Amino acid sequence: MSDLPEMQYRFLGRTGLKVSVISLGGWLTYGGHVGNETAFQCMKVAYDAGVNFFDTAEGYAGGQSEIVLGEAIKKYGWKQNDLVISTKLNWGQANGANPNRALNNGGLSRKHIIEGMNLSLQRLDLPYVDIVYAHRPDRDTPMEEVVRGFNQLISTDKAFYWGTSEWTASEIADAWRIADRLGLIGPVVEQPQYNLLAREKVEREYRWLYEAHHGLGLTVFSPLKGGVLTGKYNDAEAPPAGSRLAESQDKYVQGLRKTVGDETWKRQLDQVAALKPVAEELGISTAQLALGWILKNPNISSMITGASRPEQVLDNIRALAVADKLTDEVMEKIEKAVGNKPTAEPRRF
Repeated sequence: MSDLPEMQYRFLGRTGLKVSVISLGGWLTYGGHVGNETAFQCMKVAYDAGVNFFDTAEGYAGGQSEIVLGEAIKKYGWKQNDLVISTKLNWGQANGANPNRALNNGGLSRKHIIEGMNLSLQRLDLPYVDIVYAHRPDRDTPMEEVVRGFNQLISTDKAFYWGTSEWTASEIADAWRIADRLGLIGPVVEQPQYNLLAREKVEREYRWLYEAHHGLGLTVFSPLKGGVLTGKYNDAEAPPAGSRLAESQDKYVQGLRKTVGDETWKRQLDQVAALKPVAEELGISTAQLALGWILKNPNISSMITGASRPEQVLDNIRALAVADKLTDEVMEKIEKAVGNKPTAEPRRF
């Protein structure tokens, strides 16, 4: 569309891989909440607007999200060398005969890293992915085994890079130390939650990991905090019937739903309400303000967005133009509205 800003691309941390600063993920949507045809339309709109990075996981809709992404690539005849595809390993319960007893279909043992990757590639119908993440830490498996397992995926051309998701800074540093000792490759990217209401990990805990020597990349998820930052819940007594927040069985959403009505929920709605006049002054929505604010952070390689309609994809991409409007003065107004700027974290590793 002619009114869309031009897509921007950033390097994935200190690697040479270029990713669209806005990406499209399949969590809570493709293969599950959203029908396949609508999912295909969302991906096509994103691709046509310059999005080259698409994210999924073995645990999204029991692997169905990977299948839908693979089908979209085939449907539109996209070349894999024009794309950046990522998936994540840890929750492969659906791979086994008994999903209620994951055993070696979950976690980050070498067995599951290799078998889980093979099954993910089968569902995607692709020979490799660009990035594979450790989808949460596995504190029952020695870090050396985790590092060796992901390096085996790289050495066998099943992935080009590996990363982490919601690991602690010390766990990432531990993986780097072990990789250096073994002459192997450490994680190059972390995928944490990051938004105006969840800032501690990215702005405080990880702040030492962005230095040139480490150069950790970030591909952040939940930029609108499950829809809270759109403002749609500010005038609602409870999540509307039929909404993902009301009905999703995803553990993250269930956890968010449990906060509805408590002090944290009320405080966050007050923060969103305080953001509204700042957005109105710029002639944009609160959601676009929240997305543009993330894009202002130079440590963010890509912001993973979700969309259940093509129109949402376009609205998210328009946030590229919003970032340019966020002057130092506007950023100060945002800080005053949310009042949650993290304090500096001392180096502890």
